[in-house]
Amino acid sequence: MTNVVDNASSSVAHPATTTQNVVFQTLATASGKLVGVVTLNVEKALNALDLDMVRAMTAQLSLWKKDALIACIVLDGSGEKAFCAGGDVRALYHASIATKGEVTEEAKVFFEEEYRLDYLLHTYGKPVLVWGDGIVMGGGLGLMAGGSHRVVTETSRIAMPEVSIGLYPDVGGSYFLNRMPGKMGLFLGLTAYNMKAADACYVGLADHYLNSDDKELMFDAMATLDWSDTSALNHQRLDSMINELSNQVDIPKGDSILADSQDIIDRLMAGSLADIVTRMSTLVSDDTWLMKARDTFLAGSPISWHLAYSQAQLGTKLSLAQCFKWELTASVNVCAHGDFCEGVRALLIDKDKQPQWRFKDVDSVPATVIEQILTSPWGESHPFNQLS
Repeated sequence: MTNVVDNASSSVAHPATTTQNVVFQTLATASGKLVGVVTLNVEKALNALDLDMVRAMTAQLSLWKKDALIACIVLDGSGEKAFCAGGDVRALYHASIATKGEVTEEAKVFFEEEYRLDYLLHTYGKPVLVWGDGIVMGGGLGLMAGGSHRVVTETSRIAMPEVSIGLYPDVGGSYFLNRMPGKMGLFLGLTAYNMKAADACYVGLADHYLNSDDKELMFDAMATLDWSDTSALNHQRLDSMINELSNQVDIPKGDSILADSQDIIDRLMAGSLADIVTRMSTLVSDDTWLMKARDTFLAGSPISWHLAYSQAQLGTKLSLAQCFKWELTASVNVCAHGDFCEGVRALLIDKDKQPQWRFKDVDSVPATVIEQILTSPWGESHPFNQLS
């Protein structure tokens, strides 16, 4: 990156919540405007989000939103392996284990603040470019989905793997999964399918494609852009700049497996959840990617299946704020009453990859368990009643 100033901005101070795990810089431009650059800086942990990082980003982005000098935001990740591989859920696991079935303050605080950050990005107004290089999963996809200009590369690997840890596709999945073609969102939520760049473009999670070594070129172009005082014009100019850059580079886009398989996926995901489980259980295919998706699904939590299916039934009738309200309720409850603790134990704590889910199959999950998870622990005083 060129022309970087290491302070937050000439007109704002660093927030009190700043952390070395997130680096805030500004890129000087020929127009006199600045580009705010946020770099997730936990390379060894694949830039997984913790609460301090969420708070630091929220504070700085809120300042930059009001700063007239800041024309655009860029979200990036340190290293070459990942933009962001998800959330650091170990603290939630330990808190939930200690309380034995009670909703914890740790879960309430983490999910509320994470979702507020995601919502801030979705509604930011100014252009938000997300450099979605490498692994983009879970909480990382929540950040990326909120961007106005999502750039993917030949190394991008994008997924919602929550079914494997007893969660469900949150961080706005209730909104963006339900707006994908056909039954694609449900398929991605149930199978944790690992998308490449062309897949992400097809389902609407990415807008542009560049090669991973074009990042410096992109920043150079941003530094020479004629940034305006008008956000709408800045959106247009950034879009045109990236499209022009795309035309100048050799992009091996390839075909989207998901696009080519839309009809197959729609048939697999049709009907009731029990129908889907039966169909996936008996699926035989020569396509390695589809069999891997099947195996991941069948190894997942039956509670998570029910939550992902319930989420898909929301359709497109809920606003973005209403989707985050639904998710905040489900997420804090699933830590206490679902399979979250066992899933995290098996995958991240003991790492035996042998989760012992509460229920052995889809039919064994009582409706009362799902109702409990989808019932607000705050009653009528939900934190997201007036999300802004």
